[in-house]
Amino acid sequence: MLRRILTPADIGRVVRTTRKASGLRQDELAGAAGVGLRFIVELERGKPTAQIGKALQVLQALGCSFDIAPPPEPESTENT
Repeated sequence: MLRRILTPADIGRVVRTTRKASGLRQDELAGAAGVGLRFIVELERGKPTAQIGKALQVLQALGCSFDIAPPPEPESTENT
């Protein structure tokens, strides 16, 4: 299911929900992702300064993808 992510707290909710649905404890996810337990705790709490590289490692370990949709191209105002 796709979810719109707008805040660090949104990422934290996805990580927590997916981790629990996978039957993983926080320390197990930390080991699988190659990050520390404290990082998982802070990520799930929505820490706004979490390192993006580590957050991507966690998402990958959970089987999540992270897609970015750029804004639509502005319409041209030129008359052709």
